[in-house]
Amino acid sequence: MSLRMRADVALCETDDALVLLDERTGRYFQLNRTGAIILKELIAGADVEQVARNLARTCPVTLEEASHDVERLLDELTAASLVVS
Repeated sequence: MSLRMRADVALCETDDALVLLDERTGRYFQLNRTGAIILKELIAGADVEQVARNLARTCPVTLEEASHDVERLLDELTAASLVVS
């Protein structure tokens, strides 16, 4: 899967999060540390399964929980029109 941010979405990294600004609407979205990791890996070209495996390996979650979290974030970003594939 090839995922990228829409051209009119600005990203700003903080110490432990990622803030997205939809420049069309002026809405801000904040991702926590885990959400930031997920988004960065997806943009870098990893697929949902790869990201979930990485989360399950580095965070206290099962592979099933990690897969659900990755899918949910991807759905939310897509629904908000922040990413395109």
